[in-house]
Amino acid sequence: MRVSVQEAVFDLGAETTAFAQGHSDMGAIVTFTGVVRDLPDDPLQVMEIEHYPGMTEAALQEMAQTAITRFTLGDVLVIHRFGALKPGEMIMMVATAARHRKDAFEGAEFLMDYLKSRAPFWKREITATSADWVASKEEDEAALKRW
Repeated sequence: MRVSVQEAVFDLGAETTAFAQGHSDMGAIVTFTGVVRDLPDDPLQVMEIEHYPGMTEAALQEMAQTAITRFTLGDVLVIHRFGALKPGEMIMMVATAARHRKDAFEGAEFLMDYLKSRAPFWKREITATSADWVASKEEDEAALKRW
C-alpha cells in the first residue's frame, strides 16, 4: 500500500507500470485518474487545493487499509495532489490490485467516493470573476452511502 499527498506532477504511465509489477498472484489491476475539469460558464483559471500535512496522509492511509480489508485487495495506490492546478492537469490517481476484477473495481470505486466526499482536502475554484470554495454535492454524498 502506498499513499502520497504531493504537489508534484506524477507520471501516470510510470506509476501504473510500477504498481502492476510484482503482482503475479493478482488477476485484476484497476486504475482511475481524476483530472481538473474546466467550468462551463466562467473558465477556470486555477483550482487551489489545500490540506493539513500529516492529518491528510493518515486519513488516506486509514481509508486505503479499510479498502484492502473490505474488498480483499492485494495492494492499493493513492496519489493526490495539492497546490495550484490548471484545467486538464491530473489531480489524483487510485490503483487497486485484487485476485478478481469485481473486488478491484469495487475497491477503486470505494476509494474514489471517499476521496471525493470525505478526504480532508479543501478546493477553491478561481476564475476571472470569482474565487469560490467547492461545496459537497448531493450526488457525491449519495454515492458514498452505498458503501
